[in-house]
Amino acid sequence: MTSFAVTEAVRSLRQVESLFGLHRAADLTFFQEWQENLLALTTGEEASLDRIKTSYLYNSADGPLTESKVNLLLVSPLLHLSGFCDPPFRLRGEQSVEIMAEEGETVLRGRIDALTLQERVWLFLVESKQAKFSFSMAIPQVLTYMMGSPNQAEPLFGLVTNGDNFLFLKLVKQPQPLYALSDDFSLFRQSRNELWDVWQVLKHFAVLEGT
Repeated sequence: MTSFAVTEAVRSLRQVESLFGLHRAADLTFFQEWQENLLALTTGEEASLDRIKTSYLYNSADGPLTESKVNLLLVSPLLHLSGFCDPPFRLRGEQSVEIMAEEGETVLRGRIDALTLQERVWLFLVESKQAKFSFSMAIPQVLTYMMGSPNQAEPLFGLVTNGDNFLFLKLVKQPQPLYALSDDFSLFRQSRNELWDVWQVLKHFAVLEGT
């Protein structure tokens, strides 16, 4: 049996698709949770999200932020504001995982930066990287961690952020492993604070999994 670190063994979507027989869903209705039935924001929530964005942009003006600062300025406030730090959810960070691949002949080992758990299901995964970290590297690693979840029946949702941008993922394992990606949300768009959209999707996931 061969053992690899996730960050060393999985560096592309093609690799993770090959390891797990994973396919990107062609049906556009497969991942509607980031687009439909989203809750409206209150004035207070809009103000909180505007403040989070302003603080992040102020602190990142001198250059890319470290992973710990991205977590402090963005990930933690978003999880708290969307309800993932309250019952029935439990927030646990730096979780060790082992994922079996290729009919049990390969073990991938790694650590998840931030993971929100419900008692029965790994319902939400956040992979936060330094702002210079490429989504093309982060997405396959998040999918690998999600494949390591013991939950086989329920959909899993993930969020990739490098601080400047956000991208949601959905993964199902049965009857065959399928995944899909949302649009990319950016903190640098002038027409709108897209952190509002990120919060709406997060809150929708919290409502879905908390019921």
